[in-house]
Amino acid sequence: MNESLKKKFLSIILNPKYIFGVYLIIAVATALSKYFRGPQAINNYLIFKNVFVNTFEQKNLYLQYPERYLDANHYGIFFSILIAPFALIPDWLGISLWNVANAAIFLFAIYKLPFSDAKKALFALLCLQEYITAAVSLQFNIALVGLLMLSAIFIYEKKEVQSATAILVGVFVKLYGILGLSQFFFIKNKLKFILSGIAIAALFFVLPMAISSPQFVVQSYTDWFHSLAEKNGLNQSLDSYQDISLMGFVRRILQDASISNLTFMAFGAPLFFLPYVRIKQYKHYAYQLMILASTLLFLVLFSSGSESPTYIIAVAGVMIWFFLQKKRTPIVYAMLIFVIILTCFSPSDLFPKFIKQNYIVKYSLKALPCIVVWFRIIYELVTKDFEKDYSLN
Repeated sequence: MNESLKKKFLSIILNPKYIFGVYLIIAVATALSKYFRGPQAINNYLIFKNVFVNTFEQKNLYLQYPERYLDANHYGIFFSILIAPFALIPDWLGISLWNVANAAIFLFAIYKLPFSDAKKALFALLCLQEYITAAVSLQFNIALVGLLMLSAIFIYEKKEVQSATAILVGVFVKLYGILGLSQFFFIKNKLKFILSGIAIAALFFVLPMAISSPQFVVQSYTDWFHSLAEKNGLNQSLDSYQDISLMGFVRRILQDASISNLTFMAFGAPLFFLPYVRIKQYKHYAYQLMILASTLLFLVLFSSGSESPTYIIAVAGVMIWFFLQKKRTPIVYAMLIFVIILTCFSPSDLFPKFIKQNYIVKYSLKALPCIVVWFRIIYELVTKDFEKDYSLN
């Protein structure tokens, strides 16, 4: 490759607008390819769409309706309002716009990160394979990771209302958004954040009543709680495609599905909160972003509901960690490559089917590189000087 071609290639690769454009093209292409393969291929979207339909018809959101879709819904009733604009238009268009909307939130979050354009472009590029995995499944997790990232960014920008909104959208749809509160100690105007959060939560609680009834909304939250409790029990097995987590990795290596989630949380939660003792580091944006990276990984690694498409959340956390490094040692690069190969590409055709089935799925090995990175992040949060050792540019 001559010098001019090399420069042109780099100018494309390191320009966020090009890779962002690729994301949006993939969002539409994957949605339409799924749509034209028939109803079973778009089952996730049909579940999402019918959250709106069932809310409008005031039917239990958490029962199975095999005449409409397979499996069951596990999202909160507030999701009926978010999915409504997509559910009211033809499926081919609704699916496409749904994928585009999810991608747009994630891309906006990357755009808002305090990194150079080159880093933003590489960040998106290195997340691309995991994004495709999630987009093929028409997953809300793409938007969820964007919302969690934005909740932290808005706190640094002193936009408490926007941060509270981003967190609460995640909470009311999938509960995971509650981990956005990991940034709470960095909020300057905590009273504004709390009061605006209460007001927004009340609004989100009431909104579905506009297309159903107060009684149905209240009952739906009770049903949601029971649905999630039941789902957690089903996830905690040795042969499901879920529990791809630190917990699932240990349970499957030991071949013991009876090990409780609480056993893992007993050591995981203290480790997660340990860095908060370093109050003098709170003022550094790099420290706040490293806490965000830890949060994104913790959310996935300590959830029995984690499945392959959920890893867009964890991989975004890995990329935040990587691009914060001022000095990228061979170990740092080795860990990144480990994540890209085993976490990002293990569901792809790069790995033979028998390896995927007999090793990667059987032992939740997709989680292993992210487990290693999370422990590394905790070590750095506890020991490093975030003024000297990390860079935002």
